[in-house]
Amino acid sequence: MTKLALGTHPFLLGFEGLERLVERTAKSGNEGYPPYNIEQTSDTSYRITLAVAGFAEDDLSITVEDATLLIRGRMTEDMGERVFLHRGIAGRQFQRAFVLADGVDVGAATMENGLLHIDLNRKQPDRVIQTIQISKG
Repeated sequence: MTKLALGTHPFLLGFEGLERLVERTAKSGNEGYPPYNIEQTSDTSYRITLAVAGFAEDDLSITVEDATLLIRGRMTEDMGERVFLHRGIAGRQFQRAFVLADGVDVGAATMENGLLHIDLNRKQPDRVIQTIQISKG
């Protein structure tokens, strides 16, 4: 029995990039910081919520690069003359990546009570019916 790669299956014409997408998703990181939730808010919208306690809006950046949503956090070190006897609140830098499907757009981003909310919207594709004429060879 021959093992076919996912992108080379005869019924998946034009899906060659699917394997690369799966590999890129697998490499996006399995680190647990910061914790996050993904919820479906309607049939065509989603919300990603990251727990970013201690980060200010200026410490965070949200970008979309090559259909990948990247959220980065880098806390500014403004300690002044503070002396910690115990420091248990994580403030390390992070990068969290989410691969977006075609037609998914990033909407608004809001901060509320130490939570960063990012809304995503999926556009419904237009239904296209095409008739192909058959010519004589």
